[in-house]
Amino acid sequence: MRIVIAGGHGQIALRLERLLAARGDEAVGVIRDPQQSEDLRAAGAEAVVLDLESASVADVAEVLRGADAAVFAAGAGPNSGSARKDTVDRGAAVLFADAAEQAGVRRYVVVSSMGADPAHTGDEVFDIYQRAKGEADAYVRSRGGLDWTVLRPGMLTNEAGTGQVLLAASTGRGPVPRDDVAAVLLELLDTPATAGLTLELISGSKPVAVAVKDIAGN
Repeated sequence: MRIVIAGGHGQIALRLERLLAARGDEAVGVIRDPQQSEDLRAAGAEAVVLDLESASVADVAEVLRGADAAVFAAGAGPNSGSARKDTVDRGAAVLFADAAEQAGVRRYVVVSSMGADPAHTGDEVFDIYQRAKGEADAYVRSRGGLDWTVLRPGMLTNEAGTGQVLLAASTGRGPVPRDDVAAVLLELLDTPATAGLTLELISGSKPVAVAVKDIAGN
């Protein structure tokens, strides 16, 4: 498969790229900073330098053309202000979805946030982030040309993955290693029957493949 990942230098994206490359798939990471290209190559991925805050739909569609799936894993980052929550966490996700439709890439997986909600209230930066992610998710889920899956992990950690997760429409709060988030993303890409699902993810007791198989088609 050829998988194009927005936010290709993110911690989850780099893990996913390694997993894809290890089994012979073609991972393409979209990044803004050309200095990050070497890290992507080290992960076994192709780097495409494109700023999703200024690119056009046509620009992004050209990168996506011929891909088997698109993964939106970009984010403004914890130190960014409220303006970039809108331009990246909402705007870039909408742009990437529009571009996927234009390029004819139906499979579209979003790395979202637990608690994302377009109706989330409050004026703190985290509140704005949760609204932006919620608005992006709602937009993606409204697109008839996409076979979308929205994944909402709990509190992300850098602990080694266990390969044991809880994946459900609602899981309650909890931590999850980024290793396991990447493993779940890979399994979702391999499981078309998870299209149309919005799923929460935390550490649990089911092997990743079993957890995805059990939720598929529900």
